[in-house]
Amino acid sequence: MKLEQGQRLVMIGDSITDCERKFPYGEGLFQGVGRGYAALVDAMLQAAYPELSVRVTNMGIGGNTVRDLKARWQSDVLELKPDWLTVMIGINDVWRQFDQPAIPESHIPLEEYERTLEEIAKSALPGLQGLVIMTPFYLEPNAEDRMRKRMDEFGRAAGRVAERCGALFVDTQAVFAPMFEHVHPTAIASDRVHPSLTGHMLLARAFLRTIGFDWRRMSGTDHM
Repeated sequence: MKLEQGQRLVMIGDSITDCERKFPYGEGLFQGVGRGYAALVDAMLQAAYPELSVRVTNMGIGGNTVRDLKARWQSDVLELKPDWLTVMIGINDVWRQFDQPAIPESHIPLEEYERTLEEIAKSALPGLQGLVIMTPFYLEPNAEDRMRKRMDEFGRAAGRVAERCGALFVDTQAVFAPMFEHVHPTAIASDRVHPSLTGHMLLARAFLRTIGFDWRRMSGTDHM
């Protein structure tokens, strides 16, 4: 696995990351890391790699866009000095274009999203061992649906940023696709955005695969 002894993983994003985490820092006792994919990542790392003592800090805030991340990047990322950083942002950047069509100042243009995501990601690179960029998603199997189509455009932009930054990349939309062959998307997220625990497990599994998590360790024998 790519994470090493005593390293800190900061996970930042919107409500999908936030998921009832503790403030000001999402870590520590009493489910401080929240109840979503960040918490599952933390639990899996602690269970499979207890000897590493990886510190997971959840810095997601519900409703955030890439503009909000930029505004708090210094205090909520750079000053925490992470060894690894995960960024998943863009859902609200797209969603506001559809649920607030008459409030254009809440909309984030694609060009601004890509430019800002690259700016903040590159500013963190000097202190990082690794960066993971995860796409935004919309749980709609019809790729021609207007909001899904727009979300895919933002997802491709996130992929371009990951490539230019030399970051690891998780296509979250692709992670959910196999589920649509068996269940309606509302079984995973009633509003097509905020996933159930099953959806969060899919996100956590995709992230862990990306950082080289050894699933054999979950058998409870390989590290004892």
